[in-house]
Amino acid sequence: MRVSVVLPTYNEIDNIVVLVESIISHVPREIQYEILVIDDNSPDQTYEAVRSAFSGNPAVVPVLRTSDRGLAKSIRAGVERTSGDLVVLMDTDFNHNPADLPRMLHLAQVCDVVVGSRFCAGGSMPDLLHYCLSLAYNWLIRIVLRTQIQDNLSGFVAIDAKLLRRLPYDVIFHGYGDYFFRLLHCSQREGAAVLEMPVQYLRRKAGRSKSVFWRLLFKYTYALFKFRLSYRKHPCG
Repeated sequence: MRVSVVLPTYNEIDNIVVLVESIISHVPREIQYEILVIDDNSPDQTYEAVRSAFSGNPAVVPVLRTSDRGLAKSIRAGVERTSGDLVVLMDTDFNHNPADLPRMLHLAQVCDVVVGSRFCAGGSMPDLLHYCLSLAYNWLIRIVLRTQIQDNLSGFVAIDAKLLRRLPYDVIFHGYGDYFFRLLHCSQREGAAVLEMPVQYLRRKAGRSKSVFWRLLFKYTYALFKFRLSYRKHPCG
């Protein structure tokens, strides 16, 4: 099996090299890998750091984007370049622990989609207030989308590449982290078997977060109800 890991970056020079090294060390030896670092032209030279650090490893592929930037669009750019049987999406600030990859990859051999979940039994995140607010917001998503998935904004997922390539990228990959509930919903509409795996989020190792919770709350709510209203047009095919 070959796995493709997609890492969207913007100003992550202090995290990205260590993160890629950790991912490489945690991918089981019997699995081939490629790691695509999709950088949105970071002014801190994230792209150059990756290119320099991994110049001798052709499995680590830095990609520089200079136009039409944004998190979801960066992820799409990475997904479109993948060649693996399985695609893994991760954040690049160490919220998602590379040590969870062996378990996720193992489960992905029997399920179409494996979500790293903060909210199923055994999952957690270090900031209690953020955890409670995120949990409450996921209840709203579950009600609006009528889904049993508990963590619809995780961003940490392993998904079968054949399934992923059948999904409507234009519908899913826009905005910010809201792309994730659209990805999961459209996957289910395709008949995918979705499994949630408990994960414990880590604290950002270095740098500053680029997300503001209350601003994202407004954007996600708008995106959520817009997506729900679009059901009449069958957005997921």
